[in-house]
Amino acid sequence: MRTTYDSATVRLYHLGDDGGATTLMYGPLSEALAVAEQQPAEVQEGLFLATDNDVVAYLDFVEG
Repeated sequence: MRTTYDSATVRLYHLGDDGGATTLMYGPLSEALAVAEQQPAEVQEGLFLATDNDVVAYLDFVEG
């Protein structure tokens, strides 16, 4: 993900096996990371963070 900051507004969503996306939340990056961390491991594998100009898989973001 391009340079960002804790209060940047992001969309946290889960991309299902069927290709459908389910939004878990819109809000600050710091809150999205907290929500994502609480999800089961199998859900985390399908989580993505989207800003207005980029998308990154949650696990790629946290494993940096």
